[in-house]
Amino acid sequence: KQYFWCNISSLWVFVTLVCVLHCAVADGKTLVLLDNLNIRDTHSMFFRSLTDRGFDLTFKTADDPSLSLIKYGQFLYDHLIIFSPSVEDFGGNINVETITSFIDGGGNVLVAASSDIGDPLRELGSECGVEFDEEKTAVIDHHNYDVSDPGEHTLIVADPENMLKAPTIVGKPSNKPVLFKGVGMVADPENPLVLDILTGSSTSYSFFPDRPISQYPHAVGKNTLLIAGLQARNNARVVFSGSLDFFSDAFFNSAVQKATPGSQRHELTGNLELAEALSRWVFKEAGVLRVGAVTHHPVGESTPPAAYTITDLVEYSVVIEMLSEGRWVPFDGDDIQLEFVRIDPFVRTYLKKNGGKYSIQFKLPDVYGVFQFKVDYNRLGYTHLYSSTQVSVRPLQHTQYERFIPSAFPYYASVFSMMAGLFVFSIVFLHMKEKEKSE
Repeated sequence: KQYFWCNISSLWVFVTLVCVLHCAVADGKTLVLLDNLNIRDTHSMFFRSLTDRGFDLTFKTADDPSLSLIKYGQFLYDHLIIFSPSVEDFGGNINVETITSFIDGGGNVLVAASSDIGDPLRELGSECGVEFDEEKTAVIDHHNYDVSDPGEHTLIVADPENMLKAPTIVGKPSNKPVLFKGVGMVADPENPLVLDILTGSSTSYSFFPDRPISQYPHAVGKNTLLIAGLQARNNARVVFSGSLDFFSDAFFNSAVQKATPGSQRHELTGNLELAEALSRWVFKEAGVLRVGAVTHHPVGESTPPAAYTITDLVEYSVVIEMLSEGRWVPFDGDDIQLEFVRIDPFVRTYLKKNGGKYSIQFKLPDVYGVFQFKVDYNRLGYTHLYSSTQVSVRPLQHTQYERFIPSAFPYYASVFSMMAGLFVFSIVFLHMKEKEKSE
């Protein structure tokens, strides 16, 4: 029996370890949809950078009849990469509606298009607030094209100054320009969640390269988006690139130089650094925040009361952590605010970093009711951080009021003077003797 139970225990430990390892690997399960499997070789450097960071990539063609994102109501993958710009119909159970549901469920998507863009990607972009130009169009810039451009001026050299000023998304600042060849986009002006990650220069526009301009282009100047991003309200992230070649080995290893005289030549483009930074952000390796322990109590005490009293001096603290290289580390920020809210904020103040947490001391308002300690941190490149703790604030008890109020001293004086006057009047009245009338 002892031997039997030992085997059962060993088997249980083994199953537990397998489950833990499976959960650890499942965090990086990624489905990669390709136009053809040759893209796996032409974009090997980008895919290798993902596998080196622990992602489990599953490569399939976009029209594979066995494709599936959801099974038994559960998502089979954590992330989705679509490197199939010309697909007209996804295979299996995948369509634009399924991908939209995947994003609504918290999944992250990286999309790369090209001038051969099909209707599914255009429809997916519209769902996310990004509108692609027509098929066979390209971004054209007659002043910022590479020396190796064949003559259509569609091999664009994008300056680093045109990138979004958010190191969490685009990485550390670099002076390397970026090569781009693909279709242009514009952002929906009514969608505040769309991010203009990389824009064209003021001389760029999107049109058919082999046709004379007969109508106003779809995108002109700085409104021309080369790379766009979206962070949904559920913190799901999506990145749209108008160029599939942007992620290719050829663009990663290419030299770059503008065709204008006197332009500086760079031995390597900034595509690799930007692509890795974008992949880290879109797959939530960067810019992910979480709330740790939240504590609040009156100053001088260590535990919160059942209910606070108006005008109490309170200390509030919260631990905020950021995901960095797979580990949660303390977040370093100086613009985190705390609000003490009933319906509207009664107190709004900045939290101060104190060791590994953020804390503040403040005096409660002279108003009772049900309040919340609320931290609502929403910054560019970071996930939305929200923490709310509800507390009650009661008025003073009858034993807590002051016995004598200085502002009422005149009233006190009037009362005691009246009492003294009554006392004197009573003595005088009682001891006063009227003179008898003489007959």
